[in-house]
Amino acid sequence: MFETLKNAFKVKEIRKKIFITLLLLLVYRVGCYIPVPGLDSSEFSSLFSGDSANNFLTLMSAVTGGALSQGTLFALGIGPYINASIIMQLLAVGIPALERLSKQGEEGKKKIAAYTRILTLVLAIVQSIGVIINFANQSSAINTAPFWDQTWLAYAFMAIVYTAGAMLTMWLGERITEYGVGNGISMIIFVGIISTAGQQLIIAPIQDTIANGFSASTLVSIIIFCVLAVIIFALIVTVDLAERRIPVQYAKQVKGRKMYGGQSTVIPIKISGSGVMPLIFAFAIISLPDLIMGLFTPNWSGYDWYSTNISGGTGPWAWAYILVLCLLIFAFSFFYAQIQFNPEDISKSIQQNGGFIPGIRPGKPTADYLKKISNRITLFGAIFLSLVAFIPSLVFSFVGEGFVNVFSTTGILIVVSVALEFDKQLQSKLMMKNYKGFLK
Repeated sequence: MFETLKNAFKVKEIRKKIFITLLLLLVYRVGCYIPVPGLDSSEFSSLFSGDSANNFLTLMSAVTGGALSQGTLFALGIGPYINASIIMQLLAVGIPALERLSKQGEEGKKKIAAYTRILTLVLAIVQSIGVIINFANQSSAINTAPFWDQTWLAYAFMAIVYTAGAMLTMWLGERITEYGVGNGISMIIFVGIISTAGQQLIIAPIQDTIANGFSASTLVSIIIFCVLAVIIFALIVTVDLAERRIPVQYAKQVKGRKMYGGQSTVIPIKISGSGVMPLIFAFAIISLPDLIMGLFTPNWSGYDWYSTNISGGTGPWAWAYILVLCLLIFAFSFFYAQIQFNPEDISKSIQQNGGFIPGIRPGKPTADYLKKISNRITLFGAIFLSLVAFIPSLVFSFVGEGFVNVFSTTGILIVVSVALEFDKQLQSKLMMKNYKGFLK
């Protein structure tokens, strides 16, 4: 990767794209520190600490680089756009019109992108209102006295600010995709998670050293954490790059005076092909009770019992929470695998082009074989995602409580996936540059 970066900076066009990407990411990070008038950020951030903190909100705060926990301009971050994209993918499977639209090439993609932006706006409004009401019910973080006599007017103002911040974040992500390097949405999430880790690993120890003096135990904890992080990252990279290659042989065909086919190829099926989507789905679903009760019944005793004994992860019923989360991860892993990999379509395409899998008859036997392989790989991927959801927190908890939330359960996968994708993007651009030079 470092060699790829070195070669990329030697090419003027790619170097310009990298600088544009860094500049837009810098604009995003600046927006994460712009305060919102009428909101006490210290009270806001206190809701993300302690046993009563919501797991999904903590995850979203880590993705935004702490902007949500501070209640700044980009508090919602790229969350509404991610949710809108997921909803559009699900609707494209269930609604035939959207499915046909997704297969109409570039024009169809533009229309779906426009629908996604509209849905992002709607979700941003809903989420901003929900966040403001939720936090207003739980603390005195929102101070309306200096600005307006009507509380609803203050809430409306903050909802507009947060909605505008979410739409501006989406715009920055699209500009990175168009003029920079890599997927802009993924890069924004990547920077948010890395900045959260930097605050815990660099800024927090420096502040602690200034306040309490040098502590050898803190330095040892950081070193042990870095070693464990490297080991876990290496294992995740190994699994992320692993794939099952199914050989396909194409028969020779005579068309006119030329002979086509006769070559061998493979169908690569990645073990972690669904990425972090099953984890995001599972955490979103299992956090709904927390979000609903926190929004409508924040003072209810049942909500306190649920947060302490179940969702907090320390009570006697925490095992049920973990079991349900694992089941959701398994369910969404198989569901998302069916969306991405359709054995019937692949079997039909192979048969139409005169290909076959050695030892397997074309048609339905090929589809059944591909489905069996896909289910086995998806099962292993689901087990892997379930382990990733819990093992990093357990490992880092032995180092110190402050390091558990440096990377969220999905944050590690996101960081690895985006870094590998960024490296592939740079390599492809370098390859295209070499091809252009060869053609000249």
